[in-house]
Amino acid sequence: MDSDGTRDARATHANPVPRPAGPPEGGALPPMPTAPPGAPPKPDGSAFLAWLRASRPEAAPGVWRLGHRPRPELEPERTPARQLLSGALIAFLVGWLVWSLLWNGYLGGWWVLPLQLLVPDSWRNSGSNVALAFLWYGYYTLIALAILSVVGRLGRWGEVWRRYGPPAWRPTGAVAERPPAPEQDPAEWPQLRRAGAQEAAERLAAEARAGLMRDVDHARIDRAWQGVRSGRHPLATFTRAVLTDGAAACLHPSGERDLPARHARHDLLTGQVRLGTTADDPRNPYHYRGAGLGLGTDLLGTSLLAVGPAGSGKTAAVVRPLAESLCLHALAGRASVVAVGAAGAGLGAADAYDVVVRIGHPESVHDLDLYGGTTDPDEAAAILAEALVGDLADPHPGSDSRRSATVLAQLLGPFRAVHDRFPSVPELRQLLDGVPGPLAALRKALTDTGQDSLLRELDARERQLAHPGDVATVLADRIALLDRPAFAPFFDTSGQTRPFSLTALDHPVRVRIDLPQRGHADASRILARLVLAQFTAAVSAREDRSLFACLLLDDASGAVTPEAVRGIQRLRSAGAGVVLSLRTLDDVPRPLRGPLLGATGCRMALSGLTPWDGQDFAEVWGKEWTETRDVTDRQIIAETPAGKAVHMLRRVITGQAPTARAITVRQVERERWSASELAHGVPPGHAVLSLTTVRGEHAPPLLVDLRG
Repeated sequence: MDSDGTRDARATHANPVPRPAGPPEGGALPPMPTAPPGAPPKPDGSAFLAWLRASRPEAAPGVWRLGHRPRPELEPERTPARQLLSGALIAFLVGWLVWSLLWNGYLGGWWVLPLQLLVPDSWRNSGSNVALAFLWYGYYTLIALAILSVVGRLGRWGEVWRRYGPPAWRPTGAVAERPPAPEQDPAEWPQLRRAGAQEAAERLAAEARAGLMRDVDHARIDRAWQGVRSGRHPLATFTRAVLTDGAAACLHPSGERDLPARHARHDLLTGQVRLGTTADDPRNPYHYRGAGLGLGTDLLGTSLLAVGPAGSGKTAAVVRPLAESLCLHALAGRASVVAVGAAGAGLGAADAYDVVVRIGHPESVHDLDLYGGTTDPDEAAAILAEALVGDLADPHPGSDSRRSATVLAQLLGPFRAVHDRFPSVPELRQLLDGVPGPLAALRKALTDTGQDSLLRELDARERQLAHPGDVATVLADRIALLDRPAFAPFFDTSGQTRPFSLTALDHPVRVRIDLPQRGHADASRILARLVLAQFTAAVSAREDRSLFACLLLDDASGAVTPEAVRGIQRLRSAGAGVVLSLRTLDDVPRPLRGPLLGATGCRMALSGLTPWDGQDFAEVWGKEWTETRDVTDRQIIAETPAGKAVHMLRRVITGQAPTARAITVRQVERERWSASELAHGVPPGHAVLSLTTVRGEHAPPLLVDLRG
């Protein structure tokens, strides 16, 4: 079989063993093939270089910057097409009439006086017909151009040309860009050259031209270079790694250079993921209309709350693209991500993550650390109390679950002192129930080791067991939801499993946690609160906050507590953020809805929202001063034939009856988006989104098409 798929004629000969073919007639051997038959050609890197050199102008928060063409802040006044074309035609006819009157002498000969006064007599009386023709017809041409200039300005011919001429035929973004200078070309790595790493820059530029570099490679190496500039890594180590591995230098610990598949459009140079297109709607600011919507870590650092009913696109159009973007950032060494959702929620394939915790699934490779990887009993008790009974605390912002944390600390401290580990779920349930055997064994071990302070903690716990209002009963009932046969292999503290702890967020790790939503809804809500509490505690204790950390909670029902709201408020200064999605704000206690909307800088209301949910969004988005015009039209009645003719001409030009218009302009304060508009005026597949960056820049509520 030849390389083009045809069978050699010698192979079909009657002789079963074909004879070797001799050299060709010319005596020269064919060249050695550079690739095996059927191998696809290697890319030349032009697509990557075009992406790298594309324009990314500075833009307002949330604007997709790749290839963006800025628009003015205010919308220019647009003349109706009929009026514009009629005016242009009338201006042309007026100019033609003026020229005809001048040319035929109906207006006299005064218009040639400048030529007679300024041109010497010797030129006009030279006797050369060619010179005279050139002189007079040049003057005629100058007068005609002056008339065309005046009538063209009056008839707005320039606007007609821009709206209907070749400039309007050119597709958007088709403007050819001038190639950058070598010292400003990002493909040549000028920052490395200025620092003296010439060889590393040459290697990376060659790999980019050869098509061996990807956007993740560029972002990852740029992140490593930032570490060199900040002094965390030596320049010699960075240069050695680049010269050895080229575009594959400074790899992620997983060894991956890209995700198995991408379902959204990403721009790692700006760190954005495109979620849709800002609608061309009068309620959107003019410079946002038609622009792409891109979210990056500068916006996610203020946290995002998305509210919409089932089927409105929270997971497919918002959470999954954000999870995919953060996974790419993790491969580039810029971020760590934890995606939490029900099993089968569609948060991405398992191959896109480093750790997949499938709670309740017998084939899960990893386990979840119930205590968040801490060794401090008080910290572990606070986190566990928030997970177990955080939703039972007084929903007002000033309340907390400190009493439950105290009860847990009275048991966790003595148990860890004796066993050098925290209790498992069955052991903790027995201690909370006050079973005599485990408490007596724990007391004996503490007595033998002489730990009197911990004995006092245990004595206090035993005294409180006899009180009817002891919160340990509620804690025992809640921990019993995790003490089920389906969860028996999980939450192990003996060291026999591979528990994942959120203290690993110091590294660019990609984690997906599948909750057992089906059949264990209450346990799933406990685990969601547990992960949220562990996340806020872990990111606040990090030393390197340049690594962005983000938690995506696909269903935050029951996870919003007073302590959770306070934790979300602290994330912005910790270089972290959360993405919460809710079917309705009714899943949040009424006293916490305002603080939750205030704690998140980015708020999204999807289509299908209820009016009472829309009321909460309308209140947090506030009002704005707008200019309203009250127009009163009074039709003018013509009584003379000339007036009727003028009115008829005016109707033909403007398409409207002649009227006398009275306009009253007022400044009024109105809601940006009312509850009724949010409930009934948002089309399917759309959402209203307000944005805030970590630097404090704001974007007003925007109507966004999430399908664009």
